Parts: sequence; structure tokens; C-alpha cells
Amino acid sequence: MDLERAAELDPRSIWLLQQTSQTYWLLRRFPDMVRLLDRTLAVAPADSSTRVTRGLVDLEWHADTGPAQSCIQSVLSEEPGVADIIADHWLYVALCRRDDEQAARALASTSPEGIIPFNVRMPRSFLEGLAAQARNDHTAAVAAFATTRTEMEESLRKQPDYAEALCILGMSDAVLGRNEDAINEGRRAVALLPTTKDAMAGAEIARNLAIIYAWAGEKDLAIKQLEEVLPLYGPISYGQLRLHPWWDPLRDDPRFEKIIEEAKKPVALNCR
Repeated sequence: MDLERAAELDPRSIWLLQQTSQTYWLLRRFPDMVRLLDRTLAVAPADSSTRVTRGLVDLEWHADTGPAQSCIQSVLSEEPGVADIIADHWLYVALCRRDDEQAARALASTSPEGIIPFNVRMPRSFLEGLAAQARNDHTAAVAAFATTRTEMEESLRKQPDYAEALCILGMSDAVLGRNEDAINEGRRAVALLPTTKDAMAGAEIARNLAIIYAWAGEKDLAIKQLEEVLPLYGPISYGQLRLHPWWDPLRDDPRFEKIIEEAKKPVALNCR
């Protein structure tokens, strides 16, 4: 891997080490991710983002939220000022744990612009909708996703072919019951930015189309989409599928359980 070689040539580059560890994350090669994160922490032991990411490995790899939660609380206790830096991971862990109080605290530290977990920006209103869904507050979820919808529509008026905004619009519309619109928007986003054009952003958008299908009640399409994207380099893991509220509509389907088990396997490089 070119990034691995670059990290060997510049072993004290935190950026290179972090980028290489993220690549292993998206390949579900968690032992290699641990190795690179431990190297990063040897160079920068106080780096809060790396410390939290190291805790997240157990969540993604084994569906164990304990280490990440403990690490987040330790970091916040030592450095309260870094809450905004780790807010995205903090919220992710809180949602996987179904911890409403921690989710609210993480949201309070998130900027209105939201977060960019990988390539697709999720506005804070969208994140508020996710948190409301997780606590089964349909009224609050609808209000939050309606706000996101307005923001994405404004963005698309300026950039009609902005695939990242289209997929977030589609996810919002699925919650709002605009199922046909949601599916069309998600499919168009995938067509505009396929994995052949951008491996990372394309995989995230393709993953989000599976979520749209699930939220729109199209379980067969959601399962088929997941089966197609799971072998690809991208932001899907065993822990995410096992725990994250995104996938709740599929939890009673035995085909989904099979996909969860398949997600324990690393991505084959020749499947990119």
C-alpha cells in the first residue's frame, strides 16, 4: 500500500499515519488499523482524536462500545475544550449505545454545519433527527429532517448535481414519508458519483442509498444494495451494522443477519 510506504518514509507524520489507519478502517482490516493508530499515539500520545479513534476499533470490529465510551469520557475529563473535535465520534458511539443523554451532549458540541464522517456532510439538524429517531421521538425527528430537507434543497438549487447533498436529501425525505422522492434522489446521487469515479465518497453514497431503502420500507432493495456495497472499500462495519440505528428497520430480517456476519471479513483489495 502506497500510504503504508509513505508512512515508513516519514514515520513521525501524524497526518500520514492517520490517513493510513483510516484506509485500513474502510478495508475492515482492524489489526492493521490498530497497528497504525498505536504508531500514531507513540508519536502524539495526547492527540484526542487518535485516542478516541483507537477506542472505536472495538466498536467497529467487535460491536463493543465500552472502550470507545471510556476513552471519550477520559478525554473529556482531561480536556473539556476538545469536545467539538471529537463530537462526531462521541455522537456515533452514543447512538450505537442508545444513550440519549450522551447523544444530547455530543450534539450540543456539534457546529450547525454538522460533521463530515468521511465525505458526506451531515448537518446538525440531520444529526438531531438521527438522535430523535433513536429515542423513538417521531415528532422531533420529522421536524429535524424537515429542516435538513430545506437546507439540502437550497444547496441543490446552487449545485443541482451535488451528489452528497442529494443523498442527504433522500435520507431526509425517507423519514418524511416522501418515499418515491427519497429513492429517486438516492439513486441519482449514486449515478452522479459512483465508486468508479470516487471510491470513498461513492461508497458512502451507495451505503446511504441502502439506508434510504431501509427507511422507505423497501427491505428487499436495502438488502440487495447492502450485498452490493459490502465487498467494497467503504464505511460499513460489523459493529455499525450490529448497533447503529440506521439499520433498525432491517433487524427482523434473517438476510440482514447474514450480512452482519459477512461484515466481519475484511475487504478484498481486488474488489475496489
